[in-house]
Amino acid sequence: MRDLTDLTVAITGASSGIGAATARTLVSEGASVVLGARRVDRLNDLAAELGSKVAVVEMDVRDPADAARLVEQAYASFGRFDALVANAGIGAYGGIMDLSDDQLREMMDTNIAGTVWPIRAAVPGLVDAGGGDIVIVGSVAGLRGAGDEAVYAATKFAQVGLAGGLDRELRDSGIRVSMIAPGGTATEFAMGAGRTPDMPGLADMMRPEDVAEAVVTVLKQPLSMRTLIWSMRSVKEAD
Repeated sequence: MRDLTDLTVAITGASSGIGAATARTLVSEGASVVLGARRVDRLNDLAAELGSKVAVVEMDVRDPADAARLVEQAYASFGRFDALVANAGIGAYGGIMDLSDDQLREMMDTNIAGTVWPIRAAVPGLVDAGGGDIVIVGSVAGLRGAGDEAVYAATKFAQVGLAGGLDRELRDSGIRVSMIAPGGTATEFAMGAGRTPDMPGLADMMRPEDVAEAVVTVLKQPLSMRTLIWSMRSVKEAD
């Protein structure tokens, strides 16, 4: 497997859940990480926990200028930029007529535009370096859809299409584009928007650390191969 020591990885949505778990796992592998999210207090707490191999950027993935600052911070703090984990995303349970206009707009903007802008910021540097990795953290909902989350699923289908198109567009430049598509994961996802801390089923879901291991495994694979889509689910999750 590839050694990640001294590589620099930027992570969006890094203040909690899969993003924070991925940061912890990468630092344990010797990588440096740039943490991006809106909740800067949480980012600072995570940086204090993980030490000198961490930099923090307060950002909104819906803003192209913020996405550019995330990549710029990688060079400023560590002198290099090797990979982007486009992890930021939000969701809400409810039928298409159940959610407000604002809820739907925020979900579409965060999950689609908030994936595109960081990738656009990342590509030039990765091309100049002769290659690197883009890992998009999506959802199994982007592979099969689901009732009461149709718009969320649509945003995740968009990520799958983006990943497939970028694989064809960028692989000749040495850039690997991978889609991680987890099923139910016990995070803050949709908390207060259809999910509650005491809801049945949370205990049977995957942990964010499980998905983080998948992200890191993709980054560690030999440079001669690439993973296009890796979907995973808890053994207790129904179809």
